[in-house]
Amino acid sequence: MNIPRIPVGKGFEVLIQWLTDHLSVVFDGIDQVVLSILGGLKFALLLPHPLLLIALFTALAWWMAQRGVALFTGCGMLLIYNMGYWTATMETLSLVLAAVLIALLVGIPLGICTAKSDRAERVIRPMLDFMQTLPAFVYLIPAVLFFKLGPVPGVIATLIFSLPPVVRLTGLGIRQVPPEIREAAVSFGSSPRQLLLKAELPMAMPTIMAGVNQTIMLALSMVVISGMIGAGGLGNEVLKGITQLRIDVGFEAGISIVILAIFLDRVTQQLGKPRRRKNSTGRE
Repeated sequence: MNIPRIPVGKGFEVLIQWLTDHLSVVFDGIDQVVLSILGGLKFALLLPHPLLLIALFTALAWWMAQRGVALFTGCGMLLIYNMGYWTATMETLSLVLAAVLIALLVGIPLGICTAKSDRAERVIRPMLDFMQTLPAFVYLIPAVLFFKLGPVPGVIATLIFSLPPVVRLTGLGIRQVPPEIREAAVSFGSSPRQLLLKAELPMAMPTIMAGVNQTIMLALSMVVISGMIGAGGLGNEVLKGITQLRIDVGFEAGISIVILAIFLDRVTQQLGKPRRRKNSTGRE
């Protein structure tokens, strides 16, 4: 007995084609917005001399993390500059920052929504599960169909892939705020807006920043994959090393990605953690 085949893929293809035909104006607007963000970030990262930016990154690592991270950042960034991958690394960093910025603007409000409404949480959670479990390469297909080849589909695919952690952990952080904090804020006459901004979000900030850290790491991994669709940056260099069997190019670009990933991870891990002040004796 032959069971009729359900045309799941064909239905998805029809949906994508319908969106392409009827919402082209919307996609063109998104394309221009993303290009503007990318252009601004890339200009800001490539405008200073690389040595000046390396010094700023090292100082940031020293201030946010510890001496070892700062030493690694300085030496690692100098190595990237010496190997000739500074421009590609800054292009990758601009792609990551653009995707993460949009992910935070979308994800934090969605996380707040899931924390405040059980119905919204039941609707959004399966969508997040789907986004996290779908293979990363599949995101490239509709992104290319909507936005053609280039950095914009790379940012959009990266955004979708890296969005779930910040939504989940924002909702989790707000739900874990002790009831006593809420009761105290309400008893002092706080409105729902004041309760959220002055009590719940500050208490949930460490958990939210953990979500930001995971979003940045996922965005960096996806930006490399999106090099397959011409997103630029280190992803293109890795792809060049694979397609041309150039071990030197692939290894050097890979090392650059590792250095950038460790720098971003160690710095963002410290976000949301309380800063300890030193006393007059220099001890914390």
